[in-house]
Amino acid sequence: MKIAVIGGLGLQGRAAVADLARSEKVSEVICADADLAGLEMIKDFPNFDKVRAVKIDAGSRKELAALLKQADAAIDLLPIHLMENIFNAAIEAGVSLVNTNYGKPVRHLHEAAEKAGISLMPECGLDPGIDLVLCGHAVTQFDELHVLNSYCGGIPEKSACDNPLNYKISWNWDMVITSQQRESVFIKNSSVFTIPPGDQHDNEMIDQINFPGLGNLETVPNGNAVFYTELLGVSDTIKHSGRYSLRWPGWCAFWAPLKKLDFFSNEPVKGLNSSVTPRQLMVKLLEPQLQYKDNEKDLAVMYNHFEGIKDGKKKIIKSSLLIERDMKTGLFAMSLGVGYTASIAAQMIASGEISRKGVLNPAADVPYESFMNELALRNIKVKEEVVLID
Repeated sequence: MKIAVIGGLGLQGRAAVADLARSEKVSEVICADADLAGLEMIKDFPNFDKVRAVKIDAGSRKELAALLKQADAAIDLLPIHLMENIFNAAIEAGVSLVNTNYGKPVRHLHEAAEKAGISLMPECGLDPGIDLVLCGHAVTQFDELHVLNSYCGGIPEKSACDNPLNYKISWNWDMVITSQQRESVFIKNSSVFTIPPGDQHDNEMIDQINFPGLGNLETVPNGNAVFYTELLGVSDTIKHSGRYSLRWPGWCAFWAPLKKLDFFSNEPVKGLNSSVTPRQLMVKLLEPQLQYKDNEKDLAVMYNHFEGIKDGKKKIIKSSLLIERDMKTGLFAMSLGVGYTASIAAQMIASGEISRKGVLNPAADVPYESFMNELALRNIKVKEEVVLID
């Protein structure tokens, strides 16, 4: 099979390209990017002879469609503002596509994708992605589900925590800022409530969990839990559900006052000689200071907690996942979690293992056992604890 990776030379794209090149099922990897200078960073990857680099303008639907027609399936790892254009190009080309961003901008394309006979799979990375596959499987393990809480984040190993944030950048810093400017929708005591972006770092849902092997991590509300309880058909029984980012303790104490002082604003600061916004200042000021050194590891951490009833007994399932940076290739843990997941899903679609058409979701459409086996082959293993209480 031939798989195209659009944005193949970015942090996550390189992980997807590396994984596809290693796959015996893949005969060619089309690595498409606007700038091919980054090709030097992957030329020593195993089976690099399978990789064909193509320069592309991702803003051109015509170029995208022509590229996609050369592949059996494709992966889109470009910024979210290009997402709808690329999905429309996939429909035009009649080629299935996997993407790792939240799917809201493209859910309206379901009927068009069905008509084109293709599968469009957004939300298929680490978070969202692996977490959704775990949630989709977990709901089948209960007669009645009461609690569905999902936690995930990218953090430095302890020895790399050498700044006041205890944080370094393993993906896109501007997108980290963006993720801190969206509302969170929760279920608490069987009622739905919303935390607005301005209160994300100052609300009653902020807490800590004890992550296996790491200790306490801070939980930061981030995402729409209700969308997934509805997708999974469990909203009628759920008492508590939330989606959270994980950080080392102190994250919210740092950001809460800055957010209240409008440091996330996109409005130019009055009185300056140029139209600089507080957000632009934060990006340009902090990004250079939050870079990993070559000898430092990032960690991708995930924890899921499910409670409910099975055969008349209370049942609890706890699952955890820890991915470490690959020091041999330099690929970040976050990149591995995102890129490998997208690669697995794209190969499943191209091979026909995932066959449903339309706009899909990993929670409902990625086969659990097969997916978990593929992750394990890549040394990404989910630990699960099950407790039954009479």
